[in-house]
Amino acid sequence: MPLALLALTACGDQTPDSGPAPAAAAVTVANCGHTVALEAPPQRVITLNQGATEIVLALGAEEQLVGTAYLDDEVSEAWADAYARVPVLSEEYPSREAILEQRPDLVVGSYASAFTDQAAGDRESLDGLGIASYLSPFACPDDADVPEISWDTVHRQIEELALLLGREEEGNALVEEQRAVLDEIRGRAPAEGLSVLWWDNDTDTPMVGAGEGGPQLILDALGAANVFADLSGEWATTSWESVLEADPDLIVLVDASWDTAEEKTAFLREDPALRDLTAVREEAFITVPFSTSTPGVRNVEAVQLIDAQLADGGGPR
Repeated sequence: MPLALLALTACGDQTPDSGPAPAAAAVTVANCGHTVALEAPPQRVITLNQGATEIVLALGAEEQLVGTAYLDDEVSEAWADAYARVPVLSEEYPSREAILEQRPDLVVGSYASAFTDQAAGDRESLDGLGIASYLSPFACPDDADVPEISWDTVHRQIEELALLLGREEEGNALVEEQRAVLDEIRGRAPAEGLSVLWWDNDTDTPMVGAGEGGPQLILDALGAANVFADLSGEWATTSWESVLEADPDLIVLVDASWDTAEEKTAFLREDPALRDLTAVREEAFITVPFSTSTPGVRNVEAVQLIDAQLADGGGPR
């Protein structure tokens, strides 16, 4: 684990036995056209996606969790011990009944699908039961409510959850620490001069990091040039012909259970055209977990992982 990443574990691990959050004044947060109102810090929180779970753990609030669900990959090593102490309600989404059985006072989701009939139900119905809810701003159902993805908006999500959980001090410390790490890496620009393909998934029509999402944010922090920065959105589908034309110096492989980095590497090496790409010939592959690529608390970890792999010779020869 990079040394800088170790520093970022502080907020998640410094108070594993801290108990319930201290009492605080009532708070309200505007969220996806919805108002989240809490009279006091919640003590029975359920998180329905990995991104939501990891923000809560990073804030040191595992004692406020009564359940989690739906991992995309492994929880960060920084919070694995804390995660192990929290009940897992389901491998994917638990039913609404299973959620209500836990008597939650706050339900948090990273994707709009968390608040459908197949999971917690709509947010208005939860309000009617006296249960507050929070959805990642990047997943708001109405595009007009979705903020532009930037480090400021990524950190605002952390700060909003910290406020709701009564963990403002921890939230501020975490954000400041992440900003310091970013400033140091930006100052070195370890990937300056490198053209990069961010390959998320699919071998037929590859899904790649486009110019307006987490991948672009991460590559910008490293000083790299995203070969598909001109494509709109967070991710976009493209063609292998376009990849061959771009001929990137480096390929970032997203490692996900449904499409592993190992499978991607084998495909690139075996394809008669793609194996002649500069990055493939030079074995210039870098791997990041899927959970570090979506806007959230682990984006800085992706920056650090790429920085560390470049330093270890993972870039072009």
